[in-house]
Amino acid sequence: MKRIITYGTFDLLHYGHINLLRRAKEQGDYLVVALSTDEFNWDKKQKKCYFSFEKRKQLLEAIRYVDLVIPENSWEQKVSDIKEYHIDTFVMGDDWAGEFDFIQEQTEAEVIYLARTPEISTTQIKKDLKLNEN
Repeated sequence: MKRIITYGTFDLLHYGHINLLRRAKEQGDYLVVALSTDEFNWDKKQKKCYFSFEKRKQLLEAIRYVDLVIPENSWEQKVSDIKEYHIDTFVMGDDWAGEFDFIQEQTEAEVIYLARTPEISTTQIKKDLKLNEN
């Protein structure tokens, strides 16, 4: 069984997220999603989520491509997650291209960066919602 892992906040879940999860799952048989906790988002990413960790986790668990959701508590946990969950392939969006190449050097996991869905992002949704408030 080929195991895949990806990481993200997945707030305001949209079809770009679904595309990424579908394409990540196509890389193997079992998809683990490491979901950023509320504390990690606020303390390390300076992001305030619309939905709580538990709500975002429920949404991800309802998606057929996702087999397991685990918490992401720190930037540094990726290598240990890969070892703990016996991951074969690490997948991220191409906006992170090159940032996680070290994983391939420190583990046996392949690192793949998938192209994002260009016309959609949570950041753009938030901007559009602010414009519509006026």
